[in-house]
Amino acid sequence: MIKLLDFYAEWCGPCKVMTPIFAEIEKDFAGKVEFQVIDVDQDMATSSKYGVLSIPTYVLLKDDKEVDRKIGAMPKEVLTNWLNSHLN
Repeated sequence: MIKLLDFYAEWCGPCKVMTPIFAEIEKDFAGKVEFQVIDVDQDMATSSKYGVLSIPTYVLLKDDKEVDRKIGAMPKEVLTNWLNSHLN
C-alpha cells in the first residue's frame, strides 16, 4: 500500500483550503492509500527528514521510500489523478 504524507500548519491559508479536499480524498482512497497528516510546527523532525520547505506539501511513499511529491494547494481532481497514476 502507498502512503500519502500531508505536511501542513494551522496558520497556513492554502492548507486550510486543502483540508476538506484532503478529507474527501481520504474517503475516496480508503483501503488503497494510507494517509498521515503532519503538523510542521509540532513534528519538525519529520518535516526536516523529508526536506519540507513549503506547505502544504504532499509526499507519496511506496515501501517507506519517497516516490513523488506535490507542493501547494490544488483541485481535488489533480490530487485524485496523481494518486491514481501511482496506483496503476
